[in-house]
Amino acid sequence: MFRTLTALAVAATVLAGCGEGRKAPTTTEEDLPRVTGVLSTKSAKALFGAQSVGSPQSAASFGSYSRGCVAGAASLPETGPTWQAMRLSRNRNWGHPQLIDFVQDLSRKAAALPGWNGLYVGDMSQPRGGPMTSGHASHQIGLDADIWMLPGSDLTLSRSARENISSISMQRASGAYVNSSWTRAHHELLKAAASDPRVARIFVFPGAKVQMCNDETGDRSWLRKIRPWYGHHYHFHVRLNCPAGATGCVNQTPPPAGDGCADAQAWVNNILNPPPPDPNAPPPKPKRDLVMGDLPAQCASVLAAR
Repeated sequence: MFRTLTALAVAATVLAGCGEGRKAPTTTEEDLPRVTGVLSTKSAKALFGAQSVGSPQSAASFGSYSRGCVAGAASLPETGPTWQAMRLSRNRNWGHPQLIDFVQDLSRKAAALPGWNGLYVGDMSQPRGGPMTSGHASHQIGLDADIWMLPGSDLTLSRSARENISSISMQRASGAYVNSSWTRAHHELLKAAASDPRVARIFVFPGAKVQMCNDETGDRSWLRKIRPWYGHHYHFHVRLNCPAGATGCVNQTPPPAGDGCADAQAWVNNILNPPPPDPNAPPPKPKRDLVMGDLPAQCASVLAAR
């Protein structure tokens, strides 16, 4: 297997290099060459899930948030002065160095909020990114992080405690509203995250977005990055932009113009008064697991690097 990975990694490097020489940095998935050959049929989550450390390469994110990998990922230290990484047994406290810096910066801002001493940090990425063995469809290129809603009050939790403690839900009425656990500090933490220029968007349950829209009396521009999405009431999901000048990293389409508050209210309205099902809607297509051929060619190099 190692010999196969190495040979394909060389081919991937040549292929990627030729593409980069002809055009500007990649911006769409269609522009990216894919893994080919025998490796292309292998389960991507099995191969990436088996990696225990980052690749000894320069830091780079390849592909899109839900179809890619990360070279030269760094690990967020398990414990810092203003954070703790949770669920350490998953080994998902990895990311592009820009993500590590962002999480540490945000944790210092959290530590200044009433009731918080820092952050509890949930899943980031696997050591070399790629599809995860369970859970997330995204988090593949080292630029996504889940931040627990539970205030990081005790930053001396043992490894065992971090496996057993749980975050707390902020929602009521199936996500239409926040509950009594929601505080102004949550608002300010999300505002701080969204105001960081490295951040592309933040996913949170609809009721939280509407509550922030109702409570914000100052600059509202940061609200554009706060996007309603299913779940996300035990944590909020931060997604960074591709690093400046990155080649092979595909940004998500930017959020629509405006603060997005009307859109979030529409989500809430649909929770409270669900529209009738469309009898003509086609049945959902079953999702298949990604194989290596779905990923950028550079991901063969990331797997093979030793």
